[in-house]
Amino acid sequence: MRGSDPAKDQSYFLFTLTQQQLSHAMFPVGALDKSTVRDLARDLGLSVAEKPDSHEICFVASGEHAAFLEDRGTSAGGGTIRDVTGRTVGTHAGIHRFTVGQRKGLGLSSPIPLYVVSIDASQQTVTVGPKESLERRELTASRVNWIAGTPPAPGARVTARIRHRHQDAAATITPLPDDRVRVTFDAPQHAVAPGQAVVMYAADVVIGGGWIDSNH
Repeated sequence: MRGSDPAKDQSYFLFTLTQQQLSHAMFPVGALDKSTVRDLARDLGLSVAEKPDSHEICFVASGEHAAFLEDRGTSAGGGTIRDVTGRTVGTHAGIHRFTVGQRKGLGLSSPIPLYVVSIDASQQTVTVGPKESLERRELTASRVNWIAGTPPAPGARVTARIRHRHQDAAATITPLPDDRVRVTFDAPQHAVAPGQAVVMYAADVVIGGGWIDSNH
């Protein structure tokens, strides 16, 4: 289920846990909000009581994600940037510097704001377009883990989250063969990104989740 503190809920990241793992899992501060945990830490004299919250990847303290990846072998080789019609509009220094939905740091001159619409790793190409080109009504996901062990019936109604900080959105789900699922949203969603997780809820209960592998 979702955590008691909505601002710090980690259920989105825990969707991969199986029944066997959950049977051994303990969440000792699960019923507390963050401010209460800090108060307890102060009472116990723990130095982390005043530690600032982490809003980025905790093991990339500098925030330089591209440099972190390059230091560990990711190629810095460049490629082309295209618009949604296929026209080349620029070049880049590596696809690892981009994410779907990104607006800043594209290095392009345009009369309208442009966003990263898709990334093709095999061709080292980044496709950009106007904001409306990011809207999607449907996605499929693979490696789905159904928390109860079996998938719900086709047509089940859920709310689905496509990123940790994304607002849940009403959707209908259709389980597919080979641990896959189709998620059809009531309203278009912004920047559905392959490689991110989609997690499905029934109220506060996590139904399951998987890894986005396509959007339509």
